[in-house]
Amino acid sequence: MIEITFLGRGGQGAFTTSRILGAAASLYENKFALSFPSFGPERRGAPVFAYTKIDTVPIRNRSQCQLSDYIVVLDESLYDESLHNKLKPEGKVILNTPKENSNPDTIGFDAAKVAEEYLGAAITNTAMLSVLVANTHLISRDSLLAAIGYDMPGRIASKNQKLAEYIFTCTKGVGL
Repeated sequence: MIEITFLGRGGQGAFTTSRILGAAASLYENKFALSFPSFGPERRGAPVFAYTKIDTVPIRNRSQCQLSDYIVVLDESLYDESLHNKLKPEGKVILNTPKENSNPDTIGFDAAKVAEEYLGAAITNTAMLSVLVANTHLISRDSLLAAIGYDMPGRIASKNQKLAEYIFTCTKGVGL
């Protein structure tokens, strides 16, 4: 089973991202997927975890991921080196950052800059999901684009699909 943890702040779309990945895997890849959020009573601005599990067999374990194959950090201020302790062997942290990265377990990408350009706001969730998919091939590019269209309203979906297409052209195999 592949387990992905998304870490963001309330309102940044961590659960939306988890849900899109799960929909892409289950609706378009003929896989089983489970996605769910985890947050406290205060949502907007507070740290939010969302989880996606993907497998070729039905997923019976509905608990939070203890160790993840990938941890996707939407907001760099939430990054801490201790996140690497929550990775499976060979796992990676996918980090939204404009900074150069020296950690071999981390793939950095300036998603805020790209989101600002394509969406008009630094909403990084779809950008970071695209970086994850482009680097891992958990699902296909076409499945991701279809799931964005399935989950988001028309005009927003179109902008996010264009953003995803751009990321696929500039991140092929970066970091993995």
